[in-house]
Amino acid sequence: MASIDARHWFDIRPGGIDIHVRLTPRGGGDRLEAIALLADGSRVLTARVRAAAEKGKANAALEKLIAETLRVAPATVSVASGHKGRRKRVHVSGDPQSLARSLIALSNAI
Repeated sequence: MASIDARHWFDIRPGGIDIHVRLTPRGGGDRLEAIALLADGSRVLTARVRAAAEKGKANAALEKLIAETLRVAPATVSVASGHKGRRKRVHVSGDPQSLARSLIALSNAI
């Protein structure tokens, strides 16, 4: 398992993982871009979706994108906080250790 510094853009929780995300709606495509260091010192997974930020469309697109990327069922991914802002906490239900390995591999690939 990676060190705390390498993975502090997500938190391991009982029954799953919480991912800290900065979302750009109407971003020209659906993609996970990078792990970014924000001005406040926190790290987030940056993501773009084509959907507009209206009536939950961008949040739904983000949930689908994360589910597809992690190869988990869409029903296991949900925006837990930040529904109306760019910064979000996305919860993924499942085996925390397996999900953490997938997120570490993702961070090495982007």
